[in-house]
Amino acid sequence: MTSHVAALNAAGAQRADGHAQLRFRSQAVAKPYFIAAIGLFFLQIVFGLIMGLQYVIGDFMFPEIPFNVARMVHTNLLIVWLLFGFMGAGYYLIPEESERELYSPKLAIFTFWIFLVAGVLTVVGYLAVPYATLAQMTGNDLLPTMGREFLEQPTITKIGIVAVALSFLFNLSMTILAGRKTSISLVMMLGLWGLAVFFLFSFYNPDNLVMDKYFWWWVVHLWVEGVWELIMGAMLAFVLVKVTGVDREVIEKWLYLIIAMTLITGIIGTGHHYFWIGAPAYWQVLGSAFSALEPIPFFMMTLFAFNMVNKRRREHPNKAAVLWALGCGVMAFLGAGVWGFMHTLAPINYLTHGTQITASHGHMAFYGAYAMVVLTMISYAMPLIRGREANSNASQVVEMWSFWLMTIAMVFITLFLTAAGVLQVWLQRMGDSPMSFMATQDQVAFFYWLREAAGVVFLIGVILYVASFFINKQDN
Repeated sequence: MTSHVAALNAAGAQRADGHAQLRFRSQAVAKPYFIAAIGLFFLQIVFGLIMGLQYVIGDFMFPEIPFNVARMVHTNLLIVWLLFGFMGAGYYLIPEESERELYSPKLAIFTFWIFLVAGVLTVVGYLAVPYATLAQMTGNDLLPTMGREFLEQPTITKIGIVAVALSFLFNLSMTILAGRKTSISLVMMLGLWGLAVFFLFSFYNPDNLVMDKYFWWWVVHLWVEGVWELIMGAMLAFVLVKVTGVDREVIEKWLYLIIAMTLITGIIGTGHHYFWIGAPAYWQVLGSAFSALEPIPFFMMTLFAFNMVNKRRREHPNKAAVLWALGCGVMAFLGAGVWGFMHTLAPINYLTHGTQITASHGHMAFYGAYAMVVLTMISYAMPLIRGREANSNASQVVEMWSFWLMTIAMVFITLFLTAAGVLQVWLQRMGDSPMSFMATQDQVAFFYWLREAAGVVFLIGVILYVASFFINKQDN
């Protein structure tokens, strides 16, 4: 840990050949978080490809990696790498917005290693022992929290996540309290505190299945369609302030509108998950009405990003970061907004819930809204952490190729899953003689193969993104 802290001091002190430097040395603590995020992102895609093959080759890698384990690792890696990205963004963004050094860089580095080790051990546990055995080994009988989708982490890991989150939030909160308060930093902190608070519902595991599902969505939905949107908005606003030179007041007004619409639509919009779980029937009306409004904040983010770039007062040399910011707005609107709206109304959702249409929405929404905003932040901040305002032109060309490969591949993944979902609904849930689930899967296997091919292209894009940071050729 001492070597990391020494590296932070060096990062802030060094400046050569007119290159940019960090405003505050402690912002360099974001670097290991960003590196871990990208590494776990790569692994998430690898396990996604394994799952994709298991859809069409049922015994692929069985019994070494059963489908349920591959899926668990795939979704858990998604959550953990995004959390690493959010934490890295917080450690970079908050000191600059607060105009002071981070309260405790040593605590931030210590927290990083605790979180990384806990995450790796949890994934190894998923892969090495049967899930029921893992539950026994980690004391799940004392405080049962395991066995629920996305919240499969052992209870001890969940306790560790809470400890890490409290340490992280304490560090950032102390930094803000002693420094400047801005709209961007306050929205970011509101989102991060909300993330931590709603995660506490993962410890509430009632015996009644309806109540279990009801409060389970208080974590899953109120994360991804609530407080995470605040984090996304703050990160996007921060990068746009830096790369466009537009007045902060203009960007902050947009941010206020976006978060207002996010909270208005997202909180009651939780009701679109209550249609068929045994909750009162009025949720079909409330869930449909407010869910129909949920694309609005994402559309506003798209307008926000393009308006700010069009009004820019400077041509920032980091064109790759600008591209990621614009792409984030567009893809978030398409994935979370348009594809979410397609099947969120109760009469439609009656036929589509739990099908590949849901999967198509989930893939594009997570990529467009959260993966892309983290990649935007890394693309902007990492060159500065390494002592330059932007990567070389050669590096940025490779990074832009990675952007287009990942984004186009995700569009095709979404389209192939949508086609599979429409056919699945038709064959399995409509008509006088609906087919069984497994018989239907055989009929849509062609689209699964196409999805797998697109997934390989996406992985190539991830590899190029990583490679772009190792191209050191400098521009003349």
